[in-house]
Amino acid sequence: MADDSTTTIRATFETREAADLAVEHLVQQHGIARPDIFIQSATDRNSAGSAPSGGDVSHEEGARRDAPLEGEIEVSVDIASRQVTAVERRLGDAGALRVSSR
Repeated sequence: MADDSTTTIRATFETREAADLAVEHLVQQHGIARPDIFIQSATDRNSAGSAPSGGDVSHEEGARRDAPLEGEIEVSVDIASRQVTAVERRLGDAGALRVSSR
């Protein structure tokens, strides 16, 4: 009998760019549907991460500081329990600061 139980994986990232990259890995390499992946601030404050990234870094006058850098970004996804180890590893490879499952 197949194990069809699910597990929620949560990972926190320093930048939105790293969180977006992790999502791309989950979709492209693990076949997880985008609607099953959630990205949000890891705190109750609006945040674009805790460090400038992407277009904010490449601004001609130096890194932009007008984005709300109020905390980390959380990626969460419900996956089949058999995928836990591979998904946790992939999130770590993508730069997750912390990864947990429940």
